[in-house]
Amino acid sequence: MQEIPGDLKFMKSHEWARVEDNGTVTVGISDHAQGLLGDLVYVELPSVGDEVQAGNACAVVESVKAASDVYTPVSGEIVAINESLADKPETINEDAYGDGWLFVVKLSSRDELQELLDPDAYAELVENEEH
Repeated sequence: MQEIPGDLKFMKSHEWARVEDNGTVTVGISDHAQGLLGDLVYVELPSVGDEVQAGNACAVVESVKAASDVYTPVSGEIVAINESLADKPETINEDAYGDGWLFVVKLSSRDELQELLDPDAYAELVENEEH
Protein backbone atom coordinates (compact mmCIF):
# COMPACT_ATOMS: atom_id res chain seq x y z
CA MET A 1 0.00 0.00 0.00
CA GLN A 2 1.21 3.48 -0.82
CA GLU A 3 2.22 5.79 2.00
CA ILE A 4 -0.72 7.92 3.16
CA PRO A 5 0.22 11.62 3.19
CA GLY A 6 -0.03 13.13 6.66
CA ASP A 7 -1.67 16.37 5.51
CA LEU A 8 -4.85 14.69 4.24
CA LYS A 9 -8.24 13.94 5.76
CA PHE A 10 -10.36 11.03 4.54
CA MET A 11 -13.94 9.85 4.18
CA LYS A 12 -14.85 6.24 4.90
CA SER A 13 -15.77 5.99 1.20
CA HIS A 14 -12.06 6.60 0.31
CA GLU A 15 -12.10 10.23 -0.83
CA TRP A 16 -9.32 12.48 0.45
CA ALA A 17 -9.34 16.18 1.25
CA ARG A 18 -6.35 18.52 1.51
CA VAL A 19 -6.84 22.01 2.92
CA GLU A 20 -4.77 24.43 0.85
CA ASP A 21 -3.11 27.61 2.12
CA ASN A 22 -5.85 29.76 0.55
CA GLY A 23 -8.57 27.87 2.46
CA THR A 24 -9.87 25.85 -0.47
CA VAL A 25 -10.04 22.05 -0.27
CA THR A 26 -8.59 19.80 -2.97
CA VAL A 27 -10.39 16.44 -3.30
CA GLY A 28 -9.39 13.12 -4.84
CA ILE A 29 -9.77 9.38 -4.30
CA SER A 30 -7.29 7.42 -2.22
CA ASP A 31 -4.58 5.19 -3.59
CA HIS A 32 -6.43 2.28 -1.96
CA ALA A 33 -9.62 3.17 -3.88
CA GLN A 34 -7.90 3.47 -7.26
CA GLY A 35 -6.21 0.13 -6.59
CA LEU A 36 -9.58 -1.53 -5.96
CA LEU A 37 -11.10 0.04 -9.08
CA GLY A 38 -8.25 -0.90 -11.39
CA ASP A 39 -7.40 0.96 -14.58
CA LEU A 40 -9.52 4.09 -14.83
CA VAL A 41 -10.93 4.82 -18.28
CA TYR A 42 -13.31 7.75 -17.67
CA VAL A 43 -13.89 10.51 -15.13
CA GLU A 44 -17.01 12.67 -14.87
CA LEU A 45 -16.37 15.79 -12.81
CA PRO A 46 -18.69 18.47 -11.44
CA SER A 47 -18.76 21.87 -13.12
CA VAL A 48 -16.99 24.96 -11.80
CA GLY A 49 -19.63 26.99 -9.96
CA ASP A 50 -21.61 23.94 -8.78
CA GLU A 51 -22.65 23.96 -5.11
CA VAL A 52 -21.93 20.64 -3.40
CA GLN A 53 -23.00 19.23 -0.04
CA ALA A 54 -20.70 17.13 2.14
CA GLY A 55 -21.41 13.43 1.71
CA ASN A 56 -23.20 13.80 -1.62
CA ALA A 57 -22.01 12.24 -4.87
CA CYS A 58 -20.67 14.86 -7.26
CA ALA A 59 -18.34 12.97 -9.59
CA VAL A 60 -17.93 9.52 -11.14
CA VAL A 61 -14.81 7.48 -11.83
CA GLU A 62 -15.14 4.59 -14.23
CA SER A 63 -12.74 1.69 -14.59
CA VAL A 64 -12.73 -1.38 -16.76
CA LYS A 65 -14.39 -3.14 -13.79
CA ALA A 66 -17.03 -0.67 -12.55
CA ALA A 67 -18.28 2.88 -12.24
CA SER A 68 -18.06 4.42 -8.81
CA ASP A 69 -19.54 7.60 -7.36
CA VAL A 70 -17.17 10.09 -5.76
CA TYR A 71 -18.53 11.91 -2.72
CA THR A 72 -17.45 15.36 -1.64
CA PRO A 73 -16.02 15.45 1.88
CA VAL A 74 -16.98 19.11 2.35
CA SER A 75 -19.74 21.51 1.32
CA GLY A 76 -19.13 24.58 -0.80
CA GLU A 77 -18.63 25.80 -4.34
CA ILE A 78 -16.55 23.98 -6.97
CA VAL A 79 -13.83 26.47 -7.95
CA ALA A 80 -11.59 24.21 -10.07
CA ILE A 81 -11.64 20.80 -11.76
CA ASN A 82 -8.76 18.71 -13.04
CA GLU A 83 -9.48 19.03 -16.75
CA SER A 84 -6.45 16.94 -17.73
CA LEU A 85 -8.28 13.84 -16.42
CA ALA A 86 -10.67 13.97 -19.40
CA ASP A 87 -7.80 12.88 -21.66
CA LYS A 88 -5.76 10.98 -19.05
CA PRO A 89 -7.98 9.39 -16.37
CA GLU A 90 -5.14 6.95 -15.66
CA THR A 91 -3.33 9.85 -13.91
CA ILE A 92 -5.42 8.90 -10.86
CA ASN A 93 -3.94 5.38 -10.95
CA GLU A 94 -0.43 6.78 -11.30
CA ASP A 95 -0.57 9.61 -8.74
CA ALA A 96 -3.73 9.46 -6.61
CA TYR A 97 -2.49 12.01 -4.06
CA GLY A 98 -0.81 14.37 -6.53
CA ASP A 99 -1.63 15.01 -10.19
CA GLY A 100 -4.68 12.73 -9.90
CA TRP A 101 -6.73 15.22 -7.86
CA LEU A 102 -10.34 15.63 -9.01
CA PHE A 103 -11.73 19.00 -7.94
CA VAL A 104 -11.31 21.96 -5.57
CA VAL A 105 -14.04 23.23 -3.24
CA LYS A 106 -14.31 26.69 -1.72
CA LEU A 107 -15.22 25.54 1.76
CA SER A 108 -18.45 26.81 3.32
CA SER A 109 -17.90 25.29 6.79
CA ARG A 110 -14.51 24.41 8.30
CA ASP A 111 -16.35 22.36 10.96
CA GLU A 112 -16.97 19.63 8.38
CA LEU A 113 -13.23 18.90 8.32
CA GLN A 114 -13.46 17.69 11.93
CA GLU A 115 -15.78 14.89 10.85
CA LEU A 116 -13.22 13.37 8.47
CA LEU A 117 -10.70 10.65 9.34
CA ASP A 118 -7.08 11.50 9.97
CA PRO A 119 -4.43 9.43 8.12
CA ASP A 120 -3.98 6.97 11.00
CA ALA A 121 -7.71 6.32 11.34
CA TYR A 122 -7.97 5.89 7.57
CA ALA A 123 -5.03 3.44 7.51
CA GLU A 124 -6.80 1.45 10.21
CA LEU A 125 -10.06 1.45 8.19
CA VAL A 126 -8.25 0.17 5.09
CA GLU A 127 -6.42 -2.49 7.10
CA ASN A 128 -9.70 -3.71 8.61
CA GLU A 129 -11.29 -3.90 5.13
CA GLU A 130 -8.44 -6.07 3.89
CA HIS A 131 -8.86 -8.67 6.65
